[in-house]
Amino acid sequence: MMDEARYNQLASAAFRRIMAAADAIDPDILEAESTGDMVTLTARSREKCIVNTQRAVRQIWVAGRGQGIHFDYDASTSTWKDDKGRGLELFSFVADVVHDISGVDFSYAG
Repeated sequence: MMDEARYNQLASAAFRRIMAAADAIDPDILEAESTGDMVTLTARSREKCIVNTQRAVRQIWVAGRGQGIHFDYDASTSTWKDDKGRGLELFSFVADVVHDISGVDFSYAG
């Protein structure tokens, strides 16, 4: 398991990337709120995508599409991948959920 400092660095970078993508969308369409260990993305319909840290197990958890998915950091590919091996990647999954709840594309810079 990775050490806490590395996890905190990677989780913070993931949250910043998600918030930057959300900030590029009209807040009347998608409202983004960051509170410490959680990012809440709320669509006009009031549907939500919640991204949260799971510090004890060094994961990021995403609630959306009526499910909760845990993501582990894969150092070999520098990506966050779902812990069940379904081929889900954190940023793509969040983008898909946001599109489902808001109808807008969720694009990451860089």
